[in-house]
Amino acid sequence: MGRYVKKQLVVEAVQWFKHGDHPAVTADAANDAMGYIDTLEGRLRVGPGDWIITGVAGESYPCKAEVFALLYEPAD
Repeated sequence: MGRYVKKQLVVEAVQWFKHGDHPAVTADAANDAMGYIDTLEGRLRVGPGDWIITGVAGESYPCKAEVFALLYEPAD
């Protein structure tokens, strides 16, 4: 088994707090404070403070703020 390092990749991201912050987030009819994104892996929930990341193929997906802080830092 080999060991691999993930390639460095700069992504675009915006922190989501309310409907209208990102066009990929659809309102959740059952909970006004929440939303969802239809991703390549299926429908994922979005909550206030989550980051919306635009992937290499232009797809959008959510990331919890705690995980985002561990994995990403501002690009120069």
